[in-house]
Amino acid sequence: MILKFRIYFEEDDSIYRDIVIKHSQNFKDLHEAILKAFEFDNKHQATFYRSNDSWQRGREITLEVYDKSYQVPPLLMGETTIGSEIKNTNQRFTYSYDFHKQWSFLIELINVSKEEDPKLIYPATVRTEGIGPKQYGTKGLLGEKFADIEEKYDLTRGAEGFGEKNEEGEDYEVEASTDEYQEED
Repeated sequence: MILKFRIYFEEDDSIYRDIVIKHSQNFKDLHEAILKAFEFDNKHQATFYRSNDSWQRGREITLEVYDKSYQVPPLLMGETTIGSEIKNTNQRFTYSYDFHKQWSFLIELINVSKEEDPKLIYPATVRTEGIGPKQYGTKGLLGEKFADIEEKYDLTRGAEGFGEKNEEGEDYEVEASTDEYQEED
């Protein structure tokens, strides 16, 4: 079976990625696919929770055992297949990444198919909507190209004429009439 999940960025549900994965693949494969789809690195702790329709957390599926005081020991991502945790056709999960920054994603099963696409290597991102969050701050929202553009153009006061020349080949001077700005008595 091929499972299609929609992974929403929790803070803005207009930002999402659709990922297809085989039911026999494990949660570690899904974890890595989500990181790749949202362009995050793979340097931090992560965990999934089985969820209900209200996004309440249920059974934990974790990358590794982080805490020894669990009442119910978590399942491990590398050992737990996706198909074993699908309890209904509208199955939901939550995914938390980087416990310090607390990145949260909502995962919803949106399609189940028997047909495998021979062109895809599973798991695969098949749809991308919205500009994803930047893992390490907002600097990346405009990207590196913005800095290049800023350096390319002279944005100082001397560039007011925008390159236009008068008949003598000099930059136009912009003069403000002082009487326009004087207050009336």
